[in-house]
Amino acid sequence: MRGMHPSNRTTGGRMTTTEAEPTGHTPAEGAVHGYHHQKDEHLKRLRRIEGQIRGLQRLVDEDVYCIDILTQVSASTKALQSFALQLLEEHLRHCVADAAVKGGAEIDAKVEEATKAIARLLRT
Repeated sequence: MRGMHPSNRTTGGRMTTTEAEPTGHTPAEGAVHGYHHQKDEHLKRLRRIEGQIRGLQRLVDEDVYCIDILTQVSASTKALQSFALQLLEEHLRHCVADAAVKGGAEIDAKVEEATKAIARLLRT
């Protein structure tokens, strides 16, 4: 897991945050990410999803019926998938479109990067 932030390394065989390694891509000075204009909405949405996950913990703690918990897992999963698709759309509209305007090898790199992100989403 070379190149990962120390907080992302395994602890006792489990990941503390995410198993995905960062791409190492940093925007140029003064550049913004595609989601920048929707950042507050995204954070609000992620806080709602975080609440759903905490709700799952409560359901398990309270010994709720398995199927009821699985229903909530499905809802949480769909919420995260929806968030991921929105973020991907913003990436395509902003980052990939910007690379297409600039032309050259950058467009190929951005398309490949987006394709790999889509492949990761489809594996989940």
